[in-house]
Amino acid sequence: MGSVPEVRVDESFFSALAQPGIQRLRAYDPGHDLVAFRRRFEGRHLVELGSNENPYGPSARAKEAVLGTIHDSFRYPDPLGGDLNRALAAKHGVDVGSILLGNGSHELLMQFAQVFAGPGVDVVASKFGFAVYAIAAQCAGATLRVAPCHADAHAMPRGHDLDAIAAAITDTTRLVYLANPNNPTGTWYDADAFAAFMAKVPGDVVVVVDEAYAEFVDAPGWASALTVQARHPNLVVTRTFSKAYALAGLRVGFAIGHPALIAVMERARESFNVNSAGLAAAEAALGDEEHLRWVVARNAEQRAALATALHDRGLRVFPSQTNFLLVQFAEPGDEARVAGIEAALCERGIVLRPMGGYGLGHCLRITVGNADENRRLLAGLDEVRA
Repeated sequence: MGSVPEVRVDESFFSALAQPGIQRLRAYDPGHDLVAFRRRFEGRHLVELGSNENPYGPSARAKEAVLGTIHDSFRYPDPLGGDLNRALAAKHGVDVGSILLGNGSHELLMQFAQVFAGPGVDVVASKFGFAVYAIAAQCAGATLRVAPCHADAHAMPRGHDLDAIAAAITDTTRLVYLANPNNPTGTWYDADAFAAFMAKVPGDVVVVVDEAYAEFVDAPGWASALTVQARHPNLVVTRTFSKAYALAGLRVGFAIGHPALIAVMERARESFNVNSAGLAAAEAALGDEEHLRWVVARNAEQRAALATALHDRGLRVFPSQTNFLLVQFAEPGDEARVAGIEAALCERGIVLRPMGGYGLGHCLRITVGNADENRRLLAGLDEVRA
C-alpha cells in the first residue's frame, strides 16, 4: 500500500470540501471585538453604540428569574419551552402551536432558509436589508434575488420598495425576507402598503417579516404583520427579546406563524435551543409591561434628541423607528474620511458600527444610548471633527 499523499491543510483545503454555497460565503461580521475593547478600557467609560443594545437593561423581574434558574443549571432546559410558549401565545392572541422559539431571531432567520430554500430555489430580499438574509440564502445553496429599495437622488436608502420586491418573485421563489423596521436603515413601511404587497404574493411563497425593533415604533401608519396574518398562512413574523427587552446576552427569539408551517419548522429546530435562564427571563420580561413602556419612552426621547443634535452638527440623519440612527458623514466615495472618524472615536472609547459591508461606507450606524452615553458621543464627535 502506497503512502498517503501529504496535503496542505488550511482554510482553502476545507473550503473545497464544503458545499458550494458555503464555499462562496463570508462569515457574518459582528463588528468590533467588543470583549477586547472592554478589556482595553477597563476602569474607564466605554460607550458601546454599535450593536443596537438596550442601554437601560432588562426588567428587574427578568433578573430575578435568571437567578432562580441557577440551582437547576445542571438540568437540561425545557425542550418545548412550554411556559414561554404559552405566555407568548396569550400575549399575541394565537394558538400555542403558532409559536416557534429560537436562539435569538437570528437562528430562526437562518432556519427558514434551511427549511424552505435550497439549490434551484430563489430567495428575495431588499437592497440594504439585514445581512443575515443573504447569509441564510447562501448557506442553503439558494439564489438570492436582491430587489432595489426606495432611494433618493443620491441613491441613499429610503426603505423597502414593496412593489419591487413583489416584482422580483418568480416561479422558483419560495422565501421572501422583509424587515419592518429595517436594520441598518431604520426605515419602515405602513400597514396599507404591506396589505397590498401580500395580496400580490403567491400562497406557496413564505414571507418572513423580521420585526426585531417593533416595540420601538411610534409611526401612526405602522402596524405589525400579525394584524393580517390570519388571511395569509404563508406569512411568518419573527421577534426578539434582544432589543427592547434587553436580553441580548441570553439569546431568545420567536416566530409566529400558521401552526402547519410552524410544525414543519419544528423538524429543524435544534434540541434545547433556548437555555433555562433565557426561557425564564423572557417570560418574566414579557409580563413586565411597565418596564417595557418606560424603556420605549426613554428611547423615543433620546432618539429625537440625538437626531436633532447630529443634524445641528451638519450631518444627515435618516428617519428611524428603531433604537438606532443611520447617519451620513460624507458623500459617497469619501469612505476613507468616515473610516478615520470612526477609528478616532474608537480610540476615545466610543464604538459605532461601520456600514461598509452594506455598501454604505459613507455612513455610520449609531445606537441610541442613554443621555450620558449620547453626551459622550457628541463630545467625541466634536473633538474628532474639529
